[in-house]
Amino acid sequence: MDIIRHETGKRMSQSNIYNGIVYLAGQVGEGTTVKEQTQSILAEIDRLLALSGSSKARILSAQIWLSDMADFAEMNEAWDAWVDPANTPARATGEAKLAAPKYRVEIIVVAAQNA
Repeated sequence: MDIIRHETGKRMSQSNIYNGIVYLAGQVGEGTTVKEQTQSILAEIDRLLALSGSSKARILSAQIWLSDMADFAEMNEAWDAWVDPANTPARATGEAKLAAPKYRVEIIVVAAQNA
């Protein structure tokens, strides 16, 4: 079975598909607030999942990294408005130093392709 890679660069691919499972790279977003960055990330996740033959209703798991856990509620405002309430994924949220100080949120998802 082949591995399909989308938006492949020198360092990484934004999406890899193997055996019907979609693996997205960690996504960071634009904006000054945690909510804005989260909304930007979720829009990019929607785009990448569509490119990969999937959707947010097919997300199996999500890892969310915040630069400060004090931003948990603000991130959840955007997440709760976006997530498919009938198909919520397994999810973990933690605090980590992100790639650059301007980034306050990073999200990684794994999803099944559409049937």
